[in-house]
Amino acid sequence: MPARILNGNAIRDQIKEEVAADLRQLRDLGIRPGLAVILVGNNPASEIYTRNKVKSCESLGIHSERLILPETATTEDLLARVAELNAREEMDGILVQLPLPPPVDAKRVLLAVDPQKDVDGFHPVNLGNLVTQRPGLVPCTPAGILEILKRSAIPIEGQRAVVIGRSDIVGKPVALLLLHRNATVTICHSRTRDLPEIVRRAEIVVAALGKPRFVQGDWIREGAAVIDVGVNRVDGKIVGDVDFEQANGRAGVLTPVPGGVGLLTVAMLLRNTVQAFESQTAAAS
Repeated sequence: MPARILNGNAIRDQIKEEVAADLRQLRDLGIRPGLAVILVGNNPASEIYTRNKVKSCESLGIHSERLILPETATTEDLLARVAELNAREEMDGILVQLPLPPPVDAKRVLLAVDPQKDVDGFHPVNLGNLVTQRPGLVPCTPAGILEILKRSAIPIEGQRAVVIGRSDIVGKPVALLLLHRNATVTICHSRTRDLPEIVRRAEIVVAALGKPRFVQGDWIREGAAVIDVGVNRVDGKIVGDVDFEQANGRAGVLTPVPGGVGLLTVAMLLRNTVQAFESQTAAAS
């Protein structure tokens, strides 16, 4: 039986409408949150991503600025720009678009962002808050994955979840989010032995390793929820980390690529921007 394909468009629109409702209340009070997006160099994909983020912000009423630095920008140049934005009260969120061109020290730049303005959720303070279940800004893609599961009525508590990929951006944070919701979580990676057998035991599979069609259909447990985070270009087409056609015959629910998790990332960025504004306002009062 074919899987139930989860509609990323519908879930994205639900979240954006909830954010829009919050923003309308703020607008009635004469308040407009702000987001600054820093782009370095001429990476075509990054240019598209940042343009879409700014457009989405403006469409809901968030003030947004896209700051473009040349390919020759140094670590010190970025640190100076981040310091300026940290000091601007009208900017509630700061996003540094990755990847940064070498030899820029991306870790130093991300560490310089005020944790309260870190709408990507990458700062060690926010990651520490996530580990210890304290309030903080959560990385957008992992947060979006949890929204897909919750809004699609997919059980998490007590389920066996396998996360394939251990990045600081997706793999580790989503594993923590699942763990905090009482799933039993296994994180797999390039050195994991017997990977197919481990995946076969899981009721929830999150594929976030960046290898096209890596996860095969016969790895999937019958009826499992399969969340594909991969975005890979193959022969001019965008495909995920899961072999969609094979998995579609075994999974109970499945996210498509494109049209799945990727759509949630910007929606969660918008929500994080409003949350950043609210937390900074509360801290100042």
